[in-house]
Amino acid sequence: MKRVLLLAACAAFVPAAAVAGEPPCAKPAAKAPGDLVDTAVAAGSFTTLVKAVQAAGLVETLKGPGPFTVFAPNDAAFAKVPADVLAGLLADKAALTKVLTYHVVPGRVTSADLARSTWAKTVGGGSLLVGATEGEIRVDGAKVIGADLETSNGIIHVVDTVMLPRKDLVDTAVGAGAFTTLVAAVKAAGLVDTLKGEGPFTVFAPTDAAFAALPAGAVDGLLKDVPQLKAVLTYHVVPGRVLSSDLKVGTLEVATVEGRKLTIVKAADGGVTVNGAKVTSADVVGGNGVIHVIDGVVLPK
Repeated sequence: MKRVLLLAACAAFVPAAAVAGEPPCAKPAAKAPGDLVDTAVAAGSFTTLVKAVQAAGLVETLKGPGPFTVFAPNDAAFAKVPADVLAGLLADKAALTKVLTYHVVPGRVTSADLARSTWAKTVGGGSLLVGATEGEIRVDGAKVIGADLETSNGIIHVVDTVMLPRKDLVDTAVGAGAFTTLVAAVKAAGLVDTLKGEGPFTVFAPTDAAFAALPAGAVDGLLKDVPQLKAVLTYHVVPGRVLSSDLKVGTLEVATVEGRKLTIVKAADGGVTVNGAKVTSADVVGGNGVIHVIDGVVLPK
């Protein structure tokens, strides 16, 4: 009976459909997805993000051809940011733009792509650290709670935290407070601009205690001999980003910026040494590289 009624209803509309040039009882066409901005607005859970995009003057960019991949903090994510900090950010267009573009990656990057990646370079120039374990994807520590929302000019992945651009290697070392001698040496050697540059670099960073363990007068002597100081410091730097997870158990020789090689040994228990110096803290990620803290100063041979 239901089938008969449906057929009758269809027949009743055949003339109108024929006049319109459409097949009778055709299914309505699927609505094409909107662009990144319109999709975020329609979702209703990104009101703060949309407000921020408007304040930064990025609407036209994110409505453009792209494509872009956006890691979109929802309203709950923005609610974690202190109210005064968020208000200050919304009032500072340059800082706001820097934060927002840190959430955008060129191209269409799916969750499957993220699961196979370690780094994702943003349109702002920084790189996001990507990790996937047991079906959970994290981007710079933020959890992806909604993935692969397709739009006409990109993909949206919903994240539960607002991600802030990381400080460069020099500022990261200064902020740590345990590298005063190293920072003073970097300044004396004229390497600040290099280590604040695009890089990326991996730095094996001796602590103040490591420098203090050198023979008496050694640090003062190095600070007075700039060419030698520069050679020692660049011997602690490797081009590119090397995470502890990139290392396999065994011995590996890597070329340094100075030109000679470091011998890195990873033990079965995960412990790592660099020319005999122990890595005491690994994977301190900066905006332009990675720092591994070591308990000794390694000298070129």
